[in-house]
Amino acid sequence: MDKTWIDEYCMKKKGVEKDFKVEWQWDRYMINGKLFAAICHDKQGRPIVTVKCEPMFGQMMRTEYEEITAGYYMNKEHWNSILLDQGVPQAVIKEMIDMSYSLIVKSLPKKQQAELI
Repeated sequence: MDKTWIDEYCMKKKGVEKDFKVEWQWDRYMINGKLFAAICHDKQGRPIVTVKCEPMFGQMMRTEYEEITAGYYMNKEHWNSILLDQGVPQAVIKEMIDMSYSLIVKSLPKKQQAELI
């Protein structure tokens, strides 16, 4: 799976900033400095995208797709890593990115939320 579409999808969201964390080799997507998605590689060097989800939804996705696991180097309850180039449909990945973005926006102060909504 080409990761370019994920980069484009994340960057179209309002207020998104992107950087590259050299030490981790992560492309990070943030809102006001708060991470909502990261494209990186797992221990085997396979490309993954890591996103934040509601815990019950994340657990359901992990049950449904073996390519979705607890967040790589992240809080295992709230973060999920999706193995790319495998069987997770693009629509599911987009849904998970959207949820992550929404959760981070909701965690911002009300004034910052209003600017993004």
